[in-house]
Amino acid sequence: MFTALLLEESNNTTQASVQRLYQDSLTSGEVLVKVDYSSLNYKDAMAITGTGKIVRQWPMVPGIDFAGTVLTSEHSKHKAGDQVILTGWGVGEKYWGGMAEKAAAKGDWLTPMPCAMNTKRAMAIGTAGLTAMLSLMALERSGVTPAQGPILVTGATGGVGSVAVRLLANAGFEVHALTGRLQHSDWLRALGATEVIPRSEFDKEPAALASQKWAGAIDAVGGHTLAWVLSQIKMNGAVAACGLAGGMALNTTVMPFILRGVQLLGIDSVYASPATRVAAWQRLQNSLPLDFEDQTEVYTLAQTITAAHDLLAGKLKGRVLIKP
Repeated sequence: MFTALLLEESNNTTQASVQRLYQDSLTSGEVLVKVDYSSLNYKDAMAITGTGKIVRQWPMVPGIDFAGTVLTSEHSKHKAGDQVILTGWGVGEKYWGGMAEKAAAKGDWLTPMPCAMNTKRAMAIGTAGLTAMLSLMALERSGVTPAQGPILVTGATGGVGSVAVRLLANAGFEVHALTGRLQHSDWLRALGATEVIPRSEFDKEPAALASQKWAGAIDAVGGHTLAWVLSQIKMNGAVAACGLAGGMALNTTVMPFILRGVQLLGIDSVYASPATRVAAWQRLQNSLPLDFEDQTEVYTLAQTITAAHDLLAGKLKGRVLIKP
């Protein structure tokens, strides 16, 4: 048996509880993994609290990512004792996820652990860090360089945003951080932001075009905020859009695209190819401070339920680890 955080549905209401489960209840997969760490992402918090339609199958073990050690494997690329990372692929939504002592997954979904990384560091980075790195790589492919000017990061105190600030600063960019929680300004500057911008500056209706401020942006918010960001990107700049915490709708105009050549880059970390994941993780292992994982909060499965509500209420910052 193993312990897991289990989500069940009753009368259209999600109920979360820590339970002991039999191993044969695991979602089928060629590889059985002992989970060392998972992490709490925005999508996990929505699943645990029943906010939005995240869960596709009931009951569900949440956790869209995890890192651990292979116990048994019927897949040619993985053997017992290997350390692996899983992010995305519908895990925690359609398939049982990482908030459990054990998880089963398809071998093709697993990324080998980079040689200089451990499971705690991998989940301190997690889906959020992978998404941030994919966003940075997309900006680089679009031609954005540090010489062209500052990069804006929206939702900067969140998981994706906070890691993006660190990665951009480490890559030599001047980083501006947009946040609705100015009480964390000193923390954002410690991460590498040179300027902290209050979200209230974007409260009014966005203009079709506004003053050119940023060479690019990593946007984890979407909605009204993304419309404002697009209107202020410099000529031939780019925006990597990777989140929708502020809403799915995008009410903007074609003006930034046809008059300034702005590129809007969609970032998909859920179904990114194995080769793309390996390349991103190789960069991630050397792009963050050596003590990065020690700067995260670590919660138990039981604490995760309250933490999910706190995350959606904006009470948490940075990355949160779950240790089953």
